[in-house]
Amino acid sequence: MAHFSPKRQILGAIIAATVSCGAQAQLAQNLTIHPKALALGNAVTADPPGIMAVHYNPAGLTKLKDRQFEVNLLSIYLDVDADFIAPDGYEIFGIDGLEIDPNTGKQRDPVANTHSHTNNVALYLPGYGILKAPPGPAVAPSAGISINRPGSKLTFANAFYLPLAAGFYREKNDPGRYQPQATALQRTTYLSPSVGYEINDEWSVGAGIHLSHMGIAADQYMRAPNMLLGVAEVLQDAFNCESGDEPLQPWLALCGGNVGPWDDIGALSINVQETISPTYSLGVLWEPTDWFSWGASYTSEADMNLKGTFEIQYTDDWSGFWQSVNGSVLGAITSAILSLPSGAPREAGNVSMDLVYPQHFQTGVSVDVHPKLTLNADIGWTDYAQWDAFVFRFDRNLEFLNAARILSPDNATPNTLRLPLGFKSQWNWAFGMEFHASSRLDLRAGVEIRDSVIPDDQRSIMAPFGGANLYSVGMGYKWDKNTEIDMNLSYLHSIETIPADTSCNVNCDNITNIIYNPYAGLDIKTSLRVVMAGLSFRKKF
Repeated sequence: MAHFSPKRQILGAIIAATVSCGAQAQLAQNLTIHPKALALGNAVTADPPGIMAVHYNPAGLTKLKDRQFEVNLLSIYLDVDADFIAPDGYEIFGIDGLEIDPNTGKQRDPVANTHSHTNNVALYLPGYGILKAPPGPAVAPSAGISINRPGSKLTFANAFYLPLAAGFYREKNDPGRYQPQATALQRTTYLSPSVGYEINDEWSVGAGIHLSHMGIAADQYMRAPNMLLGVAEVLQDAFNCESGDEPLQPWLALCGGNVGPWDDIGALSINVQETISPTYSLGVLWEPTDWFSWGASYTSEADMNLKGTFEIQYTDDWSGFWQSVNGSVLGAITSAILSLPSGAPREAGNVSMDLVYPQHFQTGVSVDVHPKLTLNADIGWTDYAQWDAFVFRFDRNLEFLNAARILSPDNATPNTLRLPLGFKSQWNWAFGMEFHASSRLDLRAGVEIRDSVIPDDQRSIMAPFGGANLYSVGMGYKWDKNTEIDMNLSYLHSIETIPADTSCNVNCDNITNIIYNPYAGLDIKTSLRVVMAGLSFRKKF
């Protein structure tokens, strides 16, 4: 067993890369769509913003008269930090010679007591994968058009926008590169034909079909700080591998390459996407008086089968180690029985991933408490409990899956893997305030309370957030009778503390924690800051 468990950590790296990308969906939801919605804390179900009502509540399209077009630009700046701290009594694995570097007297772990930082944004370019934006803020565009013929109760609209987008990349020597060096998660709605119908002066309803592209990609370096690799390094020292003279050859050879708990195994790239992912939306709007309105909207789930490729480029040491093991008598016999790694320098192939884009429900009210002041309040629910487990299918039998099924027969076969997640659905609150300074100018402020969907034992630095609040201010200005401009400035901050051995997606150190724990035994603190500035231009034509 000492030889095949680390291979499952490689598989865990593949899965963790994709899972943690997906876990960012809750945080990235509704952050790159419309400046008015952000300025009001996304409490707009009863007061949908312009043509982007196709997303928030299609019943609100009935507010748009004649022909109109809209262009939105959201500038996004993010700051991702992680601190890796060796706790008191830190003696990883309890193996003499591994926890302390004899040459420096410091912990062998190169990331202990170090800091990871990036503010580089990455996007997902359909058909390509991760697109690394230049350092600094990135821009997320959206646009739409609506048509309402004079006297008609029907309003038609179509829009392009990003219902969720998240991604970043680190420098290649950043200590956070093991989870990951670069990642991108993005859902792009490229067609959203929708219609709003005004039943009478009080009631409106709406519906739409949304066709979207979904993409997930990650690049990361891999290492496997498991006790079994620690034992392998101790054995290499006992064999005096540096001398090049192996005492047990040809029966057992362990000196083909240097391996250990803190040594790099290789580099992983994974890229999966779904080009056509349809959902539908329904909405209702009730306005019994001129000072009160109530709205509700529902967006369906989407069953997806994301398809793409993966590649693992192993280090020379890792490949050489397994080649030497398989070249020995006992190693060859053990490999044949247990399907141990062969020492291939590279593995690549096709992979597919079953994923449900979760359904979403939101309802809220808008109340004019004073001729100069309007208050909005919303509550929304997203069904992330659908993410109880992810299922991956490979286009061939893979040697590391053969090893994985020995340890976890319920979750692995030679070409499939099931990863339990246990995510939970959440209700989130949103509040907005609009001060009508004049007939042309509205001043806005809002807050949205976003609770984490990730259980404590599933946290990681790839999805560096727990609960978070979104704070926003903004304004709306009527340039003339046919032109409206909206602006926002929003701030979101999330801080998370992951004590050592509490999340087996990142820092567990037990011998059985073989999925992927690149920061085994370390306390981790993460901080995520997101600043968004937006501008919207809508005009009749």
